[in-house]
Amino acid sequence: MTEDDPTDEISDIEDRIERLAEIAERCRKYILASKIAIGSGAALLLITIFGLLGTGQTAALGSIALVLGGIVSLGSNISTLRQTVDAIGAAEARRSALIGTFDLRVVADTPMKLV
Repeated sequence: MTEDDPTDEISDIEDRIERLAEIAERCRKYILASKIAIGSGAALLLITIFGLLGTGQTAALGSIALVLGGIVSLGSNISTLRQTVDAIGAAEARRSALIGTFDLRVVADTPMKLV
């Protein structure tokens, strides 16, 4: 095998795709956690505003911080997820292009034993 062997490059690309897929999955988990934080913070803020549980100013400030932190985390992870998905698409396109360079041939004289 030569140094410019496309199969080695395809293996590297597949490893990269797997790493990017793990990053994308982690982003999806953080996005879910961010949405939960935003919802929890909003619910706590409403409870505080209406005084349903007798919570004070600390709970109100904490709920506002939870909502804002959730929004920031959500935005950050959505943009990271988009970039990761774009990188996966580019890597898959490169892999397909490399596979397309192979001189594949059809084997017509195969035995019919496996049928």
